[in-house]
Amino acid sequence: MSHYKLTLFADYYQFYIQDENVDGNLSDAWTGDAVERLLAVAPGTVGIGTVRNVEVPVTIAVLAREPVLDIDKFDHIVECSIAVTSGTIVAAGCTDYVPDAARINIPSGPYRVRASFTGLDAVSADGLEGDDQYHLQLWPAPMGSVEILKHRT
Repeated sequence: MSHYKLTLFADYYQFYIQDENVDGNLSDAWTGDAVERLLAVAPGTVGIGTVRNVEVPVTIAVLAREPVLDIDKFDHIVECSIAVTSGTIVAAGCTDYVPDAARINIPSGPYRVRASFTGLDAVSADGLEGDDQYHLQLWPAPMGSVEILKHRT
């Protein structure tokens, strides 16, 4: 298992992970449904919606198998799939300079991505301060559909 702690600039209320070999364009993927579920998907790219438009704390865990689902620990949980052909995923804010973005080396193949959110309601009125956190878990798995495992209230 590999574990990474990052701080990403969530410009436009989002950050993403993508296969290093794709362009990462999510412009058509942020539909009304995607905004509501805080998750947009395009080939080789996963966009994570945030509740603040500033730097946010992000953890990424690359696992050997599906982790235990801890529904009670999180405010919101969604899953999707990503195909990684390059052996490298890039984690960045949508306006970050991609060559300087964080990179994580993983074996090529299809992965399931679980995005779990905490502290979504713990944001200051001006949106600058908050306790929101974004946790991503990736593990090898066949490609599948987007699923909302727990919807924030």
